[in-house]
Amino acid sequence: MSETKTETRPDIASLGRMRSGRKGRRWLWLGLVLALLAGGGWYYLNQPAAPVRYETAEVTEGALTVTVVATGTVQPTTQVDISSELSGTVAAVEADFNDEVAEGQILARLDDTKLKAQLTNAQAQLASAKAKLASAEATVAETADALDSAMALDKRGLTTRNVVVPAKAAHDRALAAVDSARADVLLAEANLDLQQADLEKAVIRSPINGIVLNRTAEKGQIVAASLEAPVLFTLAEDLTHMELQVDIDEADIGRVAVGQKASFTVDAHAGKRFEAEITSLRYAPQTTDGVVTYTGVLSVENDRLLLRPGMTATATITVAEQTDALIVPTAALRYAPPVTTTESRRGSGLLGMIMPSRPGAGTTGKVDGSSLWVLRAGQPVQVKITPGATDGSRIAVTSDELKPGDAVILSQSAGG
Repeated sequence: MSETKTETRPDIASLGRMRSGRKGRRWLWLGLVLALLAGGGWYYLNQPAAPVRYETAEVTEGALTVTVVATGTVQPTTQVDISSELSGTVAAVEADFNDEVAEGQILARLDDTKLKAQLTNAQAQLASAKAKLASAEATVAETADALDSAMALDKRGLTTRNVVVPAKAAHDRALAAVDSARADVLLAEANLDLQQADLEKAVIRSPINGIVLNRTAEKGQIVAASLEAPVLFTLAEDLTHMELQVDIDEADIGRVAVGQKASFTVDAHAGKRFEAEITSLRYAPQTTDGVVTYTGVLSVENDRLLLRPGMTATATITVAEQTDALIVPTAALRYAPPVTTTESRRGSGLLGMIMPSRPGAGTTGKVDGSSLWVLRAGQPVQVKITPGATDGSRIAVTSDELKPGDAVILSQSAGG
């Protein structure tokens, strides 16, 4: 017996209906998604804008003082270090620490035994030179008489020419000897002056009226005069008039000028301020650890002698001052309302076509320092101003549109 196999074939119509159903469902889902996106976009566009919150500060009226702070040390106006020009042994010390001395007053003496002996020798040499000069001058007179006699006899024919010539030569030699003797006298006088000067230098005197700040000279000390002779005394001319030398940062030196007033404090007198005035600004820079500063010199009155040389001081220099000025925070000149722009959602494809655009917060407005914004009736209003002195956090301004009590805007943010 033979078996017959029957092949089962799918119903083409049924397959078409199945495919059509699936495609319909896909379009249905796609339509739902698009509807949701459109609804979200509509909701996004119709959301109420968040309220803006402004940070403000009140305009005040008063004085604004701009200062620069610098540190330095108190120094005498004139300070002199005294050494010895001569080598020798200190025989006596006649001035001590804090002694007030007058110009020409003796501070110390060197042993002058050798110098006195050298002076006596120079005096003897001068006396000898003068005696030789007198002898030479006498010889000139003698030879002059002999020459005159020889010439008179020669004119009368009573002598020969051989007598006149030697007489003239002897006279010429006598004149030359006088010139040499005079030069020896000058040399001896110069040597005497030198020895007298050295003897005077053995007495060390004060070159100024002042006070002894430091003394290193001791009796019996050996002093060696050299290129770096030891300092025996340090004198200050007048401690009632002193100066303060401060280091001014290069960022501040452009605002500092001669004649500006300053005040300073020292650790020795806490809470007390001393007055000063800038008298000099030096051009030479000082560089320390890569920081460039310039030296400012301030004059200081020290009638009560409260200040001492070397004291460290912190000075506050007044570089600008405005009275009865309108004062606002400097942050107000850096604020400008954002410029409104449109946010563009540059998505690609269907999403970019469906999602709507919404006005954005925009970019910060232009700031040029010639205006600021005042909050009036809840809205920012631009006001023209002319900036003046500033201490970094506050600035004095002038404006016909601004008055004390106005609320200047410092910044803004989205409110809750």
